[in-house]
Amino acid sequence: MLPTSYESFWLQHRQQRMTDYANGTTGWVVGLAPEVAVKLPATEVSRLLTQRLGEDAFSACLDPENRVPSPMAGETNGNWLKTCHTVGVNVRTIGSFWEVVKYATTLPDHIRGIHLLPIWEPGVVGSLYGMASWQLNPEFYSQEAAELYPQLARIEDQLAVVINLLHAMGKVVGMDVIPHTDRYSEMVLANPSHFEWIRRWDLSIISHRDYLHEEAQGAIIEWLRQRGPALPAYAMVGGFWELSEANRLKLLFGHPDDYGGRQGRRVDLVDWLYHRGLEPAPATMAPPYRGLEVDPNPEAMTIDDAGRVWRDYRITQPTEMSRAFGPLTRYKLYGRKDDNKDWAIDFDRPRTFVWDYLTKHYAEQQTRYNFDFMRGDMSHVQMRPDGVPAVADEYYDPLRAVKLKIAEQAPHFAYFAESFLTEPDYMAYGDEVEHLERSEAEVTLGNLQSTVPDTPEFWEMINHYLGVANHSTVTPAWTVITGDKDDPRFDHFHHYGELSRLFTGLFLGKLPMYYSLGFEQRDRHFERAANEVYSKLYVFQETRGDKAVSGPFQWGGNLSLFAGLTELNRFAAGIMAHLGETQILKVAEGADAGAKEGQRSKVLAWLRPASDGEGAYLFVVSFSPKPVEKSISLAGTPYQSADLLFATDGSEQELVSITEKNLALRKLAGGRCYLLK
Repeated sequence: MLPTSYESFWLQHRQQRMTDYANGTTGWVVGLAPEVAVKLPATEVSRLLTQRLGEDAFSACLDPENRVPSPMAGETNGNWLKTCHTVGVNVRTIGSFWEVVKYATTLPDHIRGIHLLPIWEPGVVGSLYGMASWQLNPEFYSQEAAELYPQLARIEDQLAVVINLLHAMGKVVGMDVIPHTDRYSEMVLANPSHFEWIRRWDLSIISHRDYLHEEAQGAIIEWLRQRGPALPAYAMVGGFWELSEANRLKLLFGHPDDYGGRQGRRVDLVDWLYHRGLEPAPATMAPPYRGLEVDPNPEAMTIDDAGRVWRDYRITQPTEMSRAFGPLTRYKLYGRKDDNKDWAIDFDRPRTFVWDYLTKHYAEQQTRYNFDFMRGDMSHVQMRPDGVPAVADEYYDPLRAVKLKIAEQAPHFAYFAESFLTEPDYMAYGDEVEHLERSEAEVTLGNLQSTVPDTPEFWEMINHYLGVANHSTVTPAWTVITGDKDDPRFDHFHHYGELSRLFTGLFLGKLPMYYSLGFEQRDRHFERAANEVYSKLYVFQETRGDKAVSGPFQWGGNLSLFAGLTELNRFAAGIMAHLGETQILKVAEGADAGAKEGQRSKVLAWLRPASDGEGAYLFVVSFSPKPVEKSISLAGTPYQSADLLFATDGSEQELVSITEKNLALRKLAGGRCYLLK
């Protein structure tokens, strides 16, 4: 929560700032804190957007059968994503889809992308990334919106209208595409043949043969005979597995709108399979990916409320990053060699019906809600031991297949990959950049958010990412923080340098910026804070243990960061349209002010010519926690003076001479922008 001084400020300036946004003077409600924005009454936000968009345009947005065109609808490919600054939104932290519109009023025009973390019904521990069905998460329903607009009584209609409004506000909207589900999702139970199965007894895997799904199918049919269909009107005519998926789901679990009934039937069916030892195989990460065994460690055992004993799994011959994700199971996209005796995948035998299922369902989601891009979860997965092939066919990668399927109907649709650009054979077999190029991703997340600013690792990563952007078809993101890395374990990444990261992300011009909702007010945590301040812990719904939360997400009170970001965005709004292509400068190293001999910091500097041809803009940024003294070489340029236009530390405007083609920077703390003439 921001301090009372902010409340006084906002009370004084609220009316003028709202008016400026409503009449188009500003691209966002300047000074409106996200914490305050998401609590605004829907009636007030509706009036605000009616004035800004016009009554007819606003009314068109409120029609759930209408689709407001994307701002990128005219693009013929997804390359626009390479220059799109994006914010990630965990809807659970703010309450409902409707609050996303409120939050968007705090985003300036140069923050164009909004990535919605997974929006579907969650499974075990309420994980957003453990999809339990293709139905939207009922948590994200807004009673306020339904009462204000009766046509929005269904959550599906609310999401459609929210995306309409975001498009009208100039934003593009992304969905998560997930190549796995909860291990006992409706997808798994209605389509056992689409997944890999194991039979476990206590600490032993009794069977993991290729066609074990047939036993699961038989067990499910027997359960259905014993329990009877959930909706008798859909009683079987012919073979159960030949029915449409929609009818199978109604027979197994009931009407899609009966959330409680479906949950109860699914729990009962899971119990039935559990007592027969049948489980979907858990999803895995990192080489060698394959080869599972039950983890015998006592802490790897869980006893649920019904007394069922569950076991975690592990890789039999693990490498450093090998993981088995107990709550998740991956789609079975290929056949298996030798009846899966040695867990070997036959990549020459794609199971085309599974690919068709996955791509069709995500294409339906895109059509229904008009998404503009996808964030591909676990894009780093590349299981071929021989590495990345020179040529990718249509069954190379599931996320690629989803992107290309959707691009058939929406050519502008783009792909933001979750990959960390580690060394070959660490997170994936082969080179990750090559894998992402074959997968036709436009942007990748990278791992800059998981480094401490100004460390050697930080600088090495920046150099590497700039090289990737210059020499490959995929562009790494300048990632500040993500919703699933806002975690107590990573507090030390954000003890200083927040505005420096945001300054660079906005103006660098080579890498698109990504950060997550909540960072605008995030406190610096030098000791572990309450769980409720970390957005990562709202990816789950734990009620016990180290990850448990009680109550809503708590916004930080970092007024200094919010005020600095506000001024940064004000400056960016006035200068973005005047910036040309980026030229990275070579920067001489120098000692920090007051540093001991041998202690060095670096700065990042770059030029962007003015679009009107009058001079150029010099951007320079330090990530050090202390002020530094640097000299920037401008050899080969005609400039004689540098006019300081903006500094993140609030330094006042000054005109500095360029002496012998060098610009001396004194007490540099954060980012600065100079106009060179």
